[in-house]
Amino acid sequence: MSRPQRITVLGATGSIGLSTLDVIARHPERYETFALTGYSRLDELLALCLKHAPVFAVVPEEGSAATLRAGLDAAGSRTEVLVGERGLCAVAADPQVDAVMAAIVGAAGLRPTLAAVEAGKKVLLANKEALVMSGALFMDAVRRHNAVLLPIDSEHNAIFQCLPVDYARGMGQVGVRRILLTASGGPFRQTLASELAQVTPEQACAHPNWSMGRKISVDSASMMNKGLELIEACWLFDAPPSRVEVVVHPQSVIHSLVDYVDGSVLAQLGNPDMRTPIANALAWPERIDSGVAPLDLFDIARLDFEAPDEARFPCLRLAREAAEAGNSAPAVLNAANEIAVEAFLQRRIRFPEIASMIEQVLEREPVVAVDSLDAVFAADQRARELAGEWLTRHGR
Repeated sequence: MSRPQRITVLGATGSIGLSTLDVIARHPERYETFALTGYSRLDELLALCLKHAPVFAVVPEEGSAATLRAGLDAAGSRTEVLVGERGLCAVAADPQVDAVMAAIVGAAGLRPTLAAVEAGKKVLLANKEALVMSGALFMDAVRRHNAVLLPIDSEHNAIFQCLPVDYARGMGQVGVRRILLTASGGPFRQTLASELAQVTPEQACAHPNWSMGRKISVDSASMMNKGLELIEACWLFDAPPSRVEVVVHPQSVIHSLVDYVDGSVLAQLGNPDMRTPIANALAWPERIDSGVAPLDLFDIARLDFEAPDEARFPCLRLAREAAEAGNSAPAVLNAANEIAVEAFLQRRIRFPEIASMIEQVLEREPVVAVDSLDAVFAADQRARELAGEWLTRHGR
């Protein structure tokens, strides 16, 4: 019998990381953890290391590394602690690793995810920002290094399951008319536009269907998450923005659909639980038990659909415009959004001002070509500076 596959989980203490570890633990004969990384939740990372016994753990700086080492030593653990971006890239590209779950939130996940790609790994992509920021460079690296890129976002994983195996030949060549990207609508789907200025971070983070981190929950509430997913879908499936349509589906049972030129529409359905796409990608092209309960259609009873309201949720429009502009625009969009969401969570701006900040940053920063990772991060940095200036003028 072959040895278990060794998995590095980038972002182990987040919701995707924890779900990944749950699936791995269900199949000890197939998988084992090689490395776990975390940012600020040291107690949780320590507990995960003691439970899953990885070879390495990675934290952002030496102070947290010393704290984690002390806890591991006291428990008699042999897990070695690495530090910073260099440590992240090392455990992503280690020759012993078979697959990497890329679940670090935001721009911080780009370099280690790209390190895994350049090492030719099987990369389970949950960090949509990495692809949003560096789309052409990222996909070129996937091809050059023969990496296997499998989408983890429930929507992109659904599209992946509904496309033919040779979809890389191009949408037109395989008979695809449109990709239909579903959105729950978030917690403010029915909130009046006049009331959005009063919503709180706690309300924005209370997603009706999914259990997610605070940043992605706010993105879902503003529909920026769907905008980022639109950009990601364009790169993953080599589709122009005009062929990716967002459909609001409040039940979050249909995770996305593919519309074919012969009139067929294929959909992937399932309970809203991230363990389904994680298990699908871990075992691909096979299938394994994820721990998710079977879908009960009689209990669901109905499925609803509606068009997104881009007047109330302009972040979706801004993301589509950035996708159409290409080059540095998506990186600028993503950076401005990260600053805006953090400011909202800190109660420095109101919810509608997330979109206002992003739009003004996009208007002030010209679109330029990004032919290197340095150019991507330069655009990211300029956008953060402009967002900071906006915040100084308008924030509370």
